Amino acid sequence: MLFLFFRSAHQRACATKQAERQSKIESLSPVYSSPLSSSEEKIHALSLSELVTKCRSGAIQPSSIMMAYAKKALFAHKATNCLADLMFDEALATSSVANWGPGVDSDAGVTETIRERSLMGVPISIKETIDIEGHDSTISFSRNIGQPSATSSSIVRLLQDAGALIHVKTTVPTGLISIETISDIYGRTTNPYNHAHTAGASTGGGGALVACGGSKIEIGTDIAGSVRIPAHFCGVWSLKGSAGRFPSWGNQSSLSGLESIPIVISPLANNLTDLREFCQRLVSARPWHYDHTCVPLPWHNVNLQDEGRKLKWGVIWDDGTIPPTPACKRALSTVIAALKKQGHEVVDFHPPDVFEGLKIGYQLLFSDGGAQIRNALQPGENVSAPTKAILDLLNLPRLFKKILSFFLRSRDPVASQLYDIMHVKTVVQDRGNVAARDRYRAAWHQKWTEEGLDFVLTVPIAFPALENDTSEKATLMSAGYTFLFSLLDYTTGSLPVTYVDKALDGLPENFTKTEQYRSFSASAKGAYSIYDAEKMHGLPLGIQIAGRRLEEEKVLEGMQIIEAALHAQGTAFINKVNL
Repeated sequence: MLFLFFRSAHQRACATKQAERQSKIESLSPVYSSPLSSSEEKIHALSLSELVTKCRSGAIQPSSIMMAYAKKALFAHKATNCLADLMFDEALATSSVANWGPGVDSDAGVTETIRERSLMGVPISIKETIDIEGHDSTISFSRNIGQPSATSSSIVRLLQDAGALIHVKTTVPTGLISIETISDIYGRTTNPYNHAHTAGASTGGGGALVACGGSKIEIGTDIAGSVRIPAHFCGVWSLKGSAGRFPSWGNQSSLSGLESIPIVISPLANNLTDLREFCQRLVSARPWHYDHTCVPLPWHNVNLQDEGRKLKWGVIWDDGTIPPTPACKRALSTVIAALKKQGHEVVDFHPPDVFEGLKIGYQLLFSDGGAQIRNALQPGENVSAPTKAILDLLNLPRLFKKILSFFLRSRDPVASQLYDIMHVKTVVQDRGNVAARDRYRAAWHQKWTEEGLDFVLTVPIAFPALENDTSEKATLMSAGYTFLFSLLDYTTGSLPVTYVDKALDGLPENFTKTEQYRSFSASAKGAYSIYDAEKMHGLPLGIQIAGRRLEEEKVLEGMQIIEAALHAQGTAFINKVNL
């Protein structure tokens, strides 16, 4: 008892939040711990559109759907530690669900969204940072515990009006800027395919939950791959829209006020059909009526295959920082081969210098020198190793970094340039970087147009899901493949393709003695030091597909074309999570 008295404010807050979560789990009826019944298995197997149709007709009750997905969510949490908060009864008590019955859609005096209940009965999980009235949005900072949101975010209000069952919040790392989902509050979230490996970050809890079937859709956020990297690590589908396409007001961030790189709402799903259906229903609910930041752009169907032409796909193989490891390169090559077999044109794409763009992006992202994250931490509060590394780098004296930059100039140009630019920016310097970003975006637009591309393909990150506690060696610089498209504000999807195969994806013998390895930057050598095809065997591998700004419909269509091509050659991805 004396020990408890002397605990720090940080420790007391974490213990309070952990006890609250555990109490909610323990207060549930024992039925939630039982296996799904045969009828619940059938409900769980329904597509998003089938759930809505059957629920609206009265063939299935929302409570039956909730029970099936609540069980799955709890099984997922037991396996991966992916839940931050539980709201099973609250989801059913939402007025659009509780007052639902056949014929209510013809009621007068209600909005079209409420009348249609276009997401009626769809279980949707929410990233911990997104406001729900009466619940914390801590960003995994202990100082935010016990400060429930006074109002719900725009997307939560839309989803609730549409009849969705918002049943859980999912875990995030401290301060969000990380590759692993780990915090003093919620602990570590692990990969559903291999618990010795990470689920990714910052929407790691959502990626793990969706892969386990505990939610039909996860509402995450993405600024530098926060949805796309967990999707790749966990073998699920995601879409990072352009700023303004999906409602984002009411999402809390460790970088509040950052406008130069948009933080966008991004959904994840366990299959492409559900992802596409959800995005269409979300936009058709006219989110601009809920969120002043939304562009009033109605949904328009795109069917590139009906146009009768073959598409042109550009491929970026290397971001100039960390080349893709053999497993990730094989996944991208598999997609390229499948597209070529269908008659599409696939070419190597050499855009404006990627690393030059990333340097602009890093300076914009950390223009405050890491002060916002650092100032939010309480004494004794931990962040992930790569987050700490970037904060430590930013905190080094400027003169010391200049000296390091000078001595590394010939030996490691990448590290040298990063030491030179990673420091607090004045207002004038920050505005200069915004102007440089706009010039970079213009150069990309020109190059894309000149090449006549429909899409660009890359890996989401250079490696499969990392072993727990190894992300410091990968560094945050490994997110360049995803961060690039956030800087550009391009619509970007990610989809799973295959799995790591130890027989196919190992590094060559004596790889560290090769000329290729010797040419690597320190960041690349660090990332390759933790790549192990034996340990990573069986982990999912995805690819990334980018369109231009506000091309959400087109990118989803491109994802469908890729899946059809993979299916035609007998290599379609199959979810192998078995809880």
